[in-house]
Amino acid sequence: MKLLIVEDNLDLSRALKVIFERNHYEVDVTDNGIDAVGYALSNHYDALILDIMIPGRDGLSVIKELRDRGLVIPTIMLTAKTQLFDKVAGLDAGADDYLTKPFEAVELLARVRAMLRRKQMFKNDFVSLGELVLDHHTYELKYKDRIERLTKKTFLTMEMLMEMAEKIVSTPHLIEHIWGWDTDVDTNVIWVYISNLRQTLTKLNAPYEIKVVRGVGYILGAIK
Repeated sequence: MKLLIVEDNLDLSRALKVIFERNHYEVDVTDNGIDAVGYALSNHYDALILDIMIPGRDGLSVIKELRDRGLVIPTIMLTAKTQLFDKVAGLDAGADDYLTKPFEAVELLARVRAMLRRKQMFKNDFVSLGELVLDHHTYELKYKDRIERLTKKTFLTMEMLMEMAEKIVSTPHLIEHIWGWDTDVDTNVIWVYISNLRQTLTKLNAPYEIKVVRGVGYILGAIK
């Protein structure tokens, strides 16, 4: 699981990074709202931990812009403020949960786990990219009137590529998404699933391709 932490208190952000990494999360950290939007739009994060009072632009405007752009990323807002109005404003802006400073690390970890469980429970039935549709129930990839059934791991590979369409999905992130963080699967195995998906897209006659970014990962995008 990959998290983005947006916190301008250097000591706190460093502590949170260490805590989450020790609990097997991959973590990016930034200290301002402008970079937070850029990070969130250019990477795949499973959750966002966002302080309200940050420089550049505040956390409320950050989450509102991400939601307006269609990025549904589970978000916990952090703040030293305790007024009910601020909590309501954070939730109305699109946050999923709210934690007031100071807080215990164990509570934040528990809230992140709970939020990620809820994300899985309310996952959409389909992932779509134009007329290319991935069915979570049947493991079928469809394009117009053509259908191909995928194996579970090939499905999970395609799921992440479609959710991150036109963006680089790193090989380590794909491996974690498919096998979990504690696996020793060789990176070459991913190439097998990518090759299978390329063949599947050809069979569907879908106008999409999976490009390789050498040493980094893969991008699913429209054929140009």
